[in-house]
Amino acid sequence: QVQLVESGGGSVQPGESLRLSCEVSGITFSIYAIAWFRQVSGKEREGIACSGTRGDFSHSEDSVRGRFTLSRDNARSTVWLQMDELRPEDTAVYYCTPVSPTTGGRCSLDLKMYGMGIWGKGARVNVSS
Repeated sequence: QVQLVESGGGSVQPGESLRLSCEVSGITFSIYAIAWFRQVSGKEREGIACSGTRGDFSHSEDSVRGRFTLSRDNARSTVWLQMDELRPEDTAVYYCTPVSPTTGGRCSLDLKMYGMGIWGKGARVNVSS
């Protein structure tokens, strides 16, 4: 059974940082890219970043580029999302999800093509003063 557990969320003030973790079990972690999405209540989930299997990382949103960084440890089946200079508009529930291995381990935020429909419960991030 595939499981993803996000952790590290919380409430912070603008300009502060948080580090989210995504721990994965039930799959051969090293062959899967792991993508991060976030969702604001009432809106669709949006892809923001992805960790590929070859040390490649991508960010889909200009708003997070340069502020959010990814790291990955295959031995621990974990991906981290380091979020710096947080803004109120970053407030959301953050989810991680595996990307279909048909990408060859490359990143993709296209859920229609490469989503596996497997999600954790999410980590809530609240940024306010």
